[in-house]
Amino acid sequence: MIGIVVPVHNEQDHLHCCLNALTVAAEHFSYIQKEAVEIVLVLDTCTDDSAAIATTFPVRVIEVEHTNVGMARHIGACWLLEHGARWLAFTDADSEVSHDWLSSQCELDCDAVCGNIRLAQWSQLPVVQRKRYLAHLRGSDPRRIYGANLGVCANAYRAVGGFEPRRAHEDVHLVRALQAGGFRIVWNAASYVLTSARCKARAPEGLGALLQSLEVPGMERESL
Repeated sequence: MIGIVVPVHNEQDHLHCCLNALTVAAEHFSYIQKEAVEIVLVLDTCTDDSAAIATTFPVRVIEVEHTNVGMARHIGACWLLEHGARWLAFTDADSEVSHDWLSSQCELDCDAVCGNIRLAQWSQLPVVQRKRYLAHLRGSDPRRIYGANLGVCANAYRAVGGFEPRRAHEDVHLVRALQAGGFRIVWNAASYVLTSARCKARAPEGLGALLQSLEVPGMERESL
């Protein structure tokens, strides 16, 4: 069985699109590979309509109150491991995966896959902010790590103890632990998910915080 984990904290505005895309990806993988896919949503301290939206999709829901993305991911992963998952795929509730997202992860001969992201509202960002974002990417390590597009085999996840209970950078610490353990990691830049370009961050020091730091006060939104 293949498992998908999605941490959710008040994501009613994005969750329907996220789950619709995941359902398509799961059905595509199951049809091609003849293997079951289980989607687990970990609702962490949700006070909006996220839970109601989740009930309209074929997903497993776990409700917790930690306000901690690392713990939420790990709780979902543990449930899946206990129920026989051989591979764990992770994304975020404000992201949309492609129909072949799972296939692109599982067809690689490795222990973990780090995929890419694209900003869904790219054209709506101010030009200067977009330029600053691109400059940031050019100046950073090309082997980027995103919790919104990450996969790891069950044995490797267990071996390093899984996600740490961190409110930010839990994905980076997991991959660093896998590297230290000698596991095979593939950076697959060709595989990407569309993720929200919102600047109101859910996790401190995450993508939203980065985009907020690149904002230009008073700058009008325009197209390149």
